[in-house]
Amino acid sequence: MAYDKFTILTSSAVPLPIENVDTDQIIPARFLKATKREGFGDNLFRDWRYNNDETPKQDFVLNNPIYSGKILVGGKNFGSGSSREHAAWAIYDYGFRCVVSSFFADIFKGNALNIGILPVTVSDEFLVKIFTAIEADPNAQLEVNLPEQTITILATGESESFAINGYKKHNMLNGFDDIDYLQAMKDEIKTFAANSAY
Repeated sequence: MAYDKFTILTSSAVPLPIENVDTDQIIPARFLKATKREGFGDNLFRDWRYNNDETPKQDFVLNNPIYSGKILVGGKNFGSGSSREHAAWAIYDYGFRCVVSSFFADIFKGNALNIGILPVTVSDEFLVKIFTAIEADPNAQLEVNLPEQTITILATGESESFAINGYKKHNMLNGFDDIDYLQAMKDEIKTFAANSAY
């Protein structure tokens, strides 16, 4: 399944300054029965967003109308815990296209990249600067530039580089998942197979 191409994303951000956010908090286990990737956004951070009577918890950031955008800024060690792909699906389905943290669990990071979410790892110091900028102005804009591999706080001009696997970067820039990547190379594969035939 192809995803939207990711080149430069300029957006306000939703701050979640909580460390060690695990995949069960992102999408509780009771919502994992579905096999399609749609609909998980409704239950993103379900137990943090809603009371037992299904009313929204007013103090949770996703229920605060002053925050919006396609970027989620999390605390250190985001996506730890079980390897469920559904955590990434829920974040994507909610509308986020980028998650920023100073550290990601490896499996979550891979799952995010596989479905078109860009995980941007920044230093602890730069993460604090991002949270400070959002606290000062909930509409503060971040620019995530994938070709240049930089993230910038536009209000201050402060910027930092981030790393990404070259193969995953290529796929994100083209909106490819692994199957799309192979399909894009089918002519080269056919040529190689023909030339390799005995």
